[in-house]
Amino acid sequence: MNRVQDKSCIVTGGAVGIGKACVEKLAQEGARVAIVDVQDGPGESLAAQLVARGMTARYWHVDVGDEAQVERAWSGIAEALGGIDVVVNNAGVAGANKPTDQVTEAEWDHVQRINVKGVFFCTKHAIAHLRRAGGGSIVNLSSIYGLVGAPDLPPYHASKGAVRLMTKTDALLFAPDGIRVSSIHPGFIWTPLVEQHLRDSGQADMEQGKSDLAQLHPLGRVGDPDDIAWGVVYLASDESRFVTGSELVIDGGYTAR
Repeated sequence: MNRVQDKSCIVTGGAVGIGKACVEKLAQEGARVAIVDVQDGPGESLAAQLVARGMTARYWHVDVGDEAQVERAWSGIAEALGGIDVVVNNAGVAGANKPTDQVTEAEWDHVQRINVKGVFFCTKHAIAHLRRAGGGSIVNLSSIYGLVGAPDLPPYHASKGAVRLMTKTDALLFAPDGIRVSSIHPGFIWTPLVEQHLRDSGQADMEQGKSDLAQLHPLGRVGDPDDIAWGVVYLASDESRFVTGSELVIDGGYTAR
């Protein structure tokens, strides 16, 4: 308990899936949490549930691909929560699942706008706040597909590779300010995004789809959102004070082959 006590943490895409698990674990460990998303119903409900349990959480509607929205929200969050200590860049979309020669410019741009520009904007407008706090931590959610390739989802894989290198660049740029920047690379985690990916791939039986995905991981199962959330708690906490520019791979052994 209290691993991030009194830290002000932002989690983008925080209303559902991995983001929701991150919000819950950070709040349980003592953080003041800003839930950032465009899914107002789930986001507001999550904030209300946490407040009812005696935790500090509040929801902000923010499109992370809109720089002006991000800048306004970060200022509002800093004022409401007493600063910003941690930013978890989790918001993302899978996008079109087509071969590269069939992807349209609009489909490509949609994924890059959220997955890449979103991380850029959320980092850019956090730096001044983190400097004022005397340092802090930025945690970028990449993917196993920021490390290895696969014959599907070209826009998504490109975006996650970009996030991996953006992380290392920013780790070097802002280390003198005491700002740590690291990436997390999940394997397949059972979330609405993965379920939708299976449906888009023609899978009607979700249990069979989950079983098939499990076989891709040497540990023999699909990950849970909490598996990632605990990694986020570690990188947000002072336990990781000598960690920056690192890749935390939480993938059940997927990339160990």
